[in-house]
Amino acid sequence: MPVTPQQLIKWKQQERSIIGLTAWDYSIARVLDEAGVDIILVGDSLAMVALGHSTTLPVTIDQMIHHADAVSRGVNRALVICDLPFLSYQESLTKAIHSAGRVLKETQAGAVKVEGGYPRIIEIVAELTTMGIPVMGHVGLTPQSVRLLGYKQQGKTMDEADRILDEAIALSQAGVFAIILEHIPSDLAGTITARLPIPTIGIGAGAKCDGQILVTADLLGLSEKIPPFAKSYVNMRQIVKDAVEEFANEVLNYQFPKD
Repeated sequence: MPVTPQQLIKWKQQERSIIGLTAWDYSIARVLDEAGVDIILVGDSLAMVALGHSTTLPVTIDQMIHHADAVSRGVNRALVICDLPFLSYQESLTKAIHSAGRVLKETQAGAVKVEGGYPRIIEIVAELTTMGIPVMGHVGLTPQSVRLLGYKQQGKTMDEADRILDEAIALSQAGVFAIILEHIPSDLAGTITARLPIPTIGIGAGAKCDGQILVTADLLGLSEKIPPFAKSYVNMRQIVKDAVEEFANEVLNYQFPKD
């Protein structure tokens, strides 16, 4: 059965951990879905992973829809969630509705994700969810705010921790079905997880969340540099490099193809 936002909430109640990874194309999405991943996030991290940018900021809503469409065609079970990229929702409620609506109309994604929990975002989330658009939240380290926050851990001071907790509660009350907690202290993540009726999905937020998500390029060892909280389970960069070098050597030495 396809995973739904309601199923994720039910799994939190059952204390069944939720598995999340990112995808940027059909092939990767197909493998993740067949492996049993619950959430496949078409994250704006594809700006760096697939498009070669240094931050997530340059990626556009058209590019996100292009990739989300490809990813969703490869998925039968997992819940596909598409990031709304920088400036596709922050400027106005009208633009947020248009961007989120395009994702659901032009792809088979089941939900969208927005970053932050300040008042305008809460207003946007409340309006989108009232319209029937499923929304995932995201607090802590929010990469679209890299120019302000950098990539350092958030929530280390009491004031920061209180702000992030308040944002998470406000997002939950506004109607998000789940929330990503990125690069915050484990104890803070545990407090948020205990306070919210919706699942928390951690990335660099310790083991006290209701689930975990990683950027798949980090997991596969494809990234040139991975965050300190991520883990590579295989060195695909080296595997691919070795295979390409072997192919090139066979071509140079007239060993491939064999007549």
